[in-house]
Amino acid sequence: MGEPVPERGVRTEELATRLEPILSRYRGQAGGLIPLLQEVQGELGWLPEEALRLVAEATGLTLAQVVGVASFYAQFYFQPRGRHVIRVCTGTACHIRGAPKILERLEEELGIGAGETAPDLSVTLETVNCLGCCALAPVVVVDERVLKKRDHKKLWEWIRKRRVE
Repeated sequence: MGEPVPERGVRTEELATRLEPILSRYRGQAGGLIPLLQEVQGELGWLPEEALRLVAEATGLTLAQVVGVASFYAQFYFQPRGRHVIRVCTGTACHIRGAPKILERLEEELGIGAGETAPDLSVTLETVNCLGCCALAPVVVVDERVLKKRDHKKLWEWIRKRRVE
């Protein structure tokens, strides 16, 4: 992934230049919209409105059509995301084994709520309904790394270290 694009101050010319290698492969191909959106988000970390306009222009679709498809899928984000993503499983097994307390502590330690990103774009905190790791409950995933209950100490150490940096 390229350097995340901040929420404000996205310059269309710079964005167009940065996205041109991706857009050129899909020019005039409305049928390739989902992989195109995935690549654009992979480059920028999220889908700012100006990027969606460039995608619409490249594919020949309207902005409404592009936004309609992107907003249908949970994999696409319309707000900047953190360099690190922490996901807390809130499924039944994790809930019973302490996920609400873990989430509450994460919110306190990180200073953000579930579904939010730190202002410095360092971390995003999310909840998920189930990660399919019920035997390991409660489960937290940090940047695609699954942490079972006995590994949570590493999570708190990582957060403390993050505050010092």
